[in-house]
Amino acid sequence: MSGSCHTVIKCVASVTDGATAGKALQKTMPSAAESAGTIQQGGVEKSGVQGPVGAALGEFFTAYQEKLMYVAVRTSNSLNGAAGATNAYVKGDLDMAARAQANALKEPKIDLPETGGQQGGS
Repeated sequence: MSGSCHTVIKCVASVTDGATAGKALQKTMPSAAESAGTIQQGGVEKSGVQGPVGAALGEFFTAYQEKLMYVAVRTSNSLNGAAGATNAYVKGDLDMAARAQANALKEPKIDLPETGGQQGGS
C-alpha cells in the first residue's frame, strides 16, 4: 500500500468509531445543558432552576437524539467502508472492494440505552 494512502486510512480509522461518538454526545449534551446556567432566585447562588438555554439543549437532544446518533454511526460506517474499499483497491481485490462499499451503505441500527426516566439535559 502506498505510504500516503496508508497514512490517511490510519488517521480516518482513529476517529471514526460511531459508538464512541454517540456515547460522547450522550455525556456532552447534558453537561452542556447543566453548564448553561440556572435562573437564580433572590440572588442565592445555585438556588435556581434550569435556565432557558439548558432547557432548550435538553429538549433539542431529547427530540434529535436518535437522528444525531444515526448521523454519527452513518458517518463512521461510510468512512470505514471507504477505507476498506481503498485497502481492497490497493490490494487489487475488486470483489472485496465492492463488498466493502455495499456494507458502508447499509442502514445503521441505533439502539439507545435506557435513560432511567431522564431525558436530554434534565
